[in-house]
Amino acid sequence: MRHFFYLSVFYIFTFLSFNLNVAAQQTKTNVVIIYTDDLGYGDISCYNAKNVHTPNIDRIASNGLLFTNAHATSATCTPSRYSLLTGQYAWRKKGTGIAPGDAALLINPNRPNLASVFKQAGYETGVIGKWHLGLGEQGTGPNWNGEIKPGPIELGFNTSFILPATVDRVPCVYVDGHRVANLDPADPIQVNYKNPVGNWPTGANHPELLKLKPSHQHDQTIVNGVSRIGYMTGGKSALWVDEEISTVITNKAVKFIETNKSKPFFLYFATHNIHVPRVVNKRFAGKSTMGPRGDAILELDWTTGEVLKTLDRLKLTDNTLIIFTSDNGPVLDDGYQDQAVQKLNGHKPAGPLRGGKYSAFDGGTRIPLIISWPGHVTKGVSNALLSQIDFLASFAAFTGNPLQNDSELDSKNAIDVLLGKNTTGREHIIEQALNNTLSIIAGDWKYIEPGNGPRINKEVNIELGNDPKPQLYNIKNDIGEKHNLADSNPEKLNELKSLLQNIKNQ
Repeated sequence: MRHFFYLSVFYIFTFLSFNLNVAAQQTKTNVVIIYTDDLGYGDISCYNAKNVHTPNIDRIASNGLLFTNAHATSATCTPSRYSLLTGQYAWRKKGTGIAPGDAALLINPNRPNLASVFKQAGYETGVIGKWHLGLGEQGTGPNWNGEIKPGPIELGFNTSFILPATVDRVPCVYVDGHRVANLDPADPIQVNYKNPVGNWPTGANHPELLKLKPSHQHDQTIVNGVSRIGYMTGGKSALWVDEEISTVITNKAVKFIETNKSKPFFLYFATHNIHVPRVVNKRFAGKSTMGPRGDAILELDWTTGEVLKTLDRLKLTDNTLIIFTSDNGPVLDDGYQDQAVQKLNGHKPAGPLRGGKYSAFDGGTRIPLIISWPGHVTKGVSNALLSQIDFLASFAAFTGNPLQNDSELDSKNAIDVLLGKNTTGREHIIEQALNNTLSIIAGDWKYIEPGNGPRINKEVNIELGNDPKPQLYNIKNDIGEKHNLADSNPEKLNELKSLLQNIKNQ
């Protein structure tokens, strides 16, 4: 009898402990980052776009906080993504420029990153969508026909379903965990970014096979009627279909949320939209007035809506912090003839900003950033100066495990800014242009260091901000960076020049 009593007490204690554990886990707030590609400051209706309507993205804004002075760290995708995940400015690490599709993993698995921070805090972690941060060992890169590691899983993501690079680069396959999804071993993949491999046709040699013609570069191996950057052959059973990418990765994101609905989770959902080639699902083709680029914005809004509907359906909305943002500024003709320029009809992808993707001007790095967490994020508009470099330290603090002092980290805890409790933000941020020209913003002022590169990227028709002379702008009064005040404000110029140099030397 006594044995039965003690056994009963043991089972009751075990049951209560288990349920208290579950309850404690469920009180942790889920975090979803929707990280879009090449979406500009003026590309969505909550940022005053008139020619395209984005009701699902706007819903996040209406229920949360919209930032007007938030910045990606870089004007191109690989360095922005590197900085977002690692909390280190990409210009500090060699080899973090726009990565080829066969690059080795750029992030050191032994360093803290967003995935490892959430995983250590007891979260289920997932990355779905565009990666573009390399895979595999240094010196060898990814083994497309075997186990592909290290990669996102080694960084701390429990679930990984990714496009290795971008949709305009080979290999045009999904990587599920450590393997290419749906690969037939009898049809191995070969990838080369210097020399042709196999006998697959290229856009340069067989333009008659193309359903979307290149305008510059992008004329190598043809996959799904679109010529790409780089050469590949093999893996036919694994090839993606461009028109279905948004459906595939959105369904994966929804599945991740459903699978982990009873656990705290962190989802890094990196969409391929609105990067070129803009080949959308038939549901969205021709639905905007701006051609394929406008259609891709509508498809992106649908993707966002599916995530929101899933959270609503599973009653997770109130316990989920959502961040919607972009990796860099906008670009129109980025390699394909898709009428993005001809069908603008007055639309301003960068809004009032000068420049765009690749540029040292703010059009390259000032991006949409919207945050919602019902009951916790202040609703409205924030003018606080904010950088994606601070996501790492902010969410480390958010999960209750603040980072220890690390001299190699540039990330600072800005969780109060993200939640709207601090309306001032950072004292200064650094921006990186395509050719590694750096800029610094401090208060109302922006300094762009001298650069000898071309003033305009003629292929994409974007001002790059390069000038052999220093540039100084009062961006509070001159958001379009039209009036260089370097000559008339030497003290401010020297102040920001010295500040930038000090940060570079850290």
